[in-house]
Amino acid sequence: MALVDHPRHSRLLVIGGAERSGPGGGEILRRFVDLAGGAAGELIVIATASAEPAVLEAEYTALFTRLGAGRVRALRLENRTQANEPIVDEVLATATGVFFTGGDQLRITTVLGGTRTDSALQRLVRAGTIVLGGTSAGAAMMSGTMIIGGEGPGVTRAGVRTGPGLEFLPGVLIDMHFAERGRLNRLLSAVARYPHELGLGIDENTAILAEGDSFEVLGTGAVTVVDAGAAADIRVPADGPIALTGARVHVLPAGCRFELSGRRPSIVDGAAGERELAA
Repeated sequence: MALVDHPRHSRLLVIGGAERSGPGGGEILRRFVDLAGGAAGELIVIATASAEPAVLEAEYTALFTRLGAGRVRALRLENRTQANEPIVDEVLATATGVFFTGGDQLRITTVLGGTRTDSALQRLVRAGTIVLGGTSAGAAMMSGTMIIGGEGPGVTRAGVRTGPGLEFLPGVLIDMHFAERGRLNRLLSAVARYPHELGLGIDENTAILAEGDSFEVLGTGAVTVVDAGAAADIRVPADGPIALTGARVHVLPAGCRFELSGRRPSIVDGAAGERELAA
């Protein structure tokens, strides 16, 4: 199976949604603030995905400030003209953390894809200059192949709609609100169509902290990893159910880790600490 070159210095906090209202009262967002430098940090909130960006900008600005961020401001990007303005480079130049809110992930990719903003963020993420965070739609857009929708009852070609993401985390497909909205069939449908990608289903109030070639699970839920790399047979007819045999599924709660290139999980055992599982 092909290996993916993950940027060595990148730090991404990818959240499955509902992190503000879930148990723990924003502990995942507190981790984001800490990663971005805490009181010495400068956070940028981008609510491009939202139909009401001003509302989410105000909510997250207040929340990050309450959690100890030194400076928080919004970067309003509602169209491609704004995303290509030179002022974007000035705003991002001093940022230590950038956070994408929820909404519609397709709005993020159509407004930002290939723009000055996209290029600047890619450069900063690869250099490790910023930590990039996103929740719900802001999480989905981080993959190369992005899940846009699809709520069909089975595992079928029509059960998922996909498009190009911004590929901050290559080699994965990300689905959010995973357990709460019963999206296993959707993720299986996507992975069967794109077996070179790892499927990551992230529950609400749950996140992955991806650093370089691996990620750690945070929060109160779990991350479901679907790996079709070793599948014995995959058949995706134009109509009807998909056949997928021999794929691997891992369910990883908080503290567990996963090596992306090697496709190897390691779980936390209360008695023995972290234990790597055979691939």
